[in-house]
Amino acid sequence: MLVLRTLARGPLHGYAIAKKIKEAAEDDLGIEDGSLYPALNRMLVKGWVSAEWGISESNRKARFYSLTPLGRKQLQAESKEFDRLIRAIQLVMRIV
Repeated sequence: MLVLRTLARGPLHGYAIAKKIKEAAEDDLGIEDGSLYPALNRMLVKGWVSAEWGISESNRKARFYSLTPLGRKQLQAESKEFDRLIRAIQLVMRIV
């Protein structure tokens, strides 16, 4: 969900995705390369993201990922489920 949400703002390469998530979470969340790239490949297979080669801001060849319409739909579904889960946790925390 975090990767999809990050890509909703526009195409990014893998390192930039991880950096944006870390910055947005004020360094409290980080995504390791060993998790990020397999996840991006799964999202490619599922059609949630597309990818094309380009040149990064550091002038290196990089694969840039973009959210597809199917990916936007998946992001909406996952966000809705996340909101439901957070509400349920808050309810439990009130009574415990």
